[in-house]
Amino acid sequence: MTEKSWMYAVLEAVQKEMQDDPAMTWIFELTPPVASNPGLPVINLETEFGRKRVVNTGIDENWMASAVLGAGLAGSRSATYIPYQGALMPLEVIQNVAGKLRHMTGGKASMPVVWVIEMTGQTPGFAGQHSCYEEDSFYMHIPGVRTVIPSTPYDAKGMMHAALRSPDPVVYLYPAGLRTLTEEVPDEPYEVPLDKAAVRMEGGDITIVSSGGGMPGVLEAAEVLKGEGMGVEVIDLRVLKEMDTETLVNSVAKTKRLLTVDQSYYTLAPGAEVVARCAENVEGAKFKRVAFPDAPPPASPEMFLWMRPNAEGIAGAARALVG
Repeated sequence: MTEKSWMYAVLEAVQKEMQDDPAMTWIFELTPPVASNPGLPVINLETEFGRKRVVNTGIDENWMASAVLGAGLAGSRSATYIPYQGALMPLEVIQNVAGKLRHMTGGKASMPVVWVIEMTGQTPGFAGQHSCYEEDSFYMHIPGVRTVIPSTPYDAKGMMHAALRSPDPVVYLYPAGLRTLTEEVPDEPYEVPLDKAAVRMEGGDITIVSSGGGMPGVLEAAEVLKGEGMGVEVIDLRVLKEMDTETLVNSVAKTKRLLTVDQSYYTLAPGAEVVARCAENVEGAKFKRVAFPDAPPPASPEMFLWMRPNAEGIAGAARALVG
């Protein structure tokens, strides 16, 4: 076990899979697959595997998404890193092709493909056309594609191993606001399931559900509420498609109160789906949602942070719901 950053943990998983599979490829633009970590060797996939397997392409995110999909269909595992400027550019090919081919071929088409899609737009300083604030809501809507959003370095590595080994296409969302997060991560390969949420804290008074970049604020608020005597159950979705309904319903059946927190637009944010599934299965529960307002993120970091859900606002919403 070694303390590792989010991206180092991810590239460590990719490096191992590429070492084990000489046919696997990685495509990138602008952001080279390089990561360093104190006390560990620098990972540089381009240097280690060469430019035939680690390809620095032109600025065309739709082509990148299509190229790795074609490689996967041809039998070569493949992954690509889509930076924030083009985070929604691959949506059409992922939705209209990757999401449908297994169904269209009667399950015969195997697509061991991963699209790592950066969510830098959910951090201050990226306004207008670079904000791309709603990737989670868009990509979780696609049938036939697994959509995951790890929030810890441990899950980031384990879910990358699992995604690269899956015959299903995987959208792997990268909450860039977590890039400085570090924790103990095993050096050896391991898998984290692509269909299970994680219960980060147990309690009986209220269930708080979030994912990705929303988790630090939720955990901070939960600690404050715990200190006030409130029993808070915190669930990290981890997987947006297919969502772990069982874990959610079991928790809300116990607490009878559900607060969802999203670093995405309020309308049709992941939390809306969480509320819908729990409302269908739990009688007599109370629900509340906290999310980014339905407005383009401003360039001003101060205004952006005022609009984004934070620990203080989350704690206040929980207190109001518990009463």
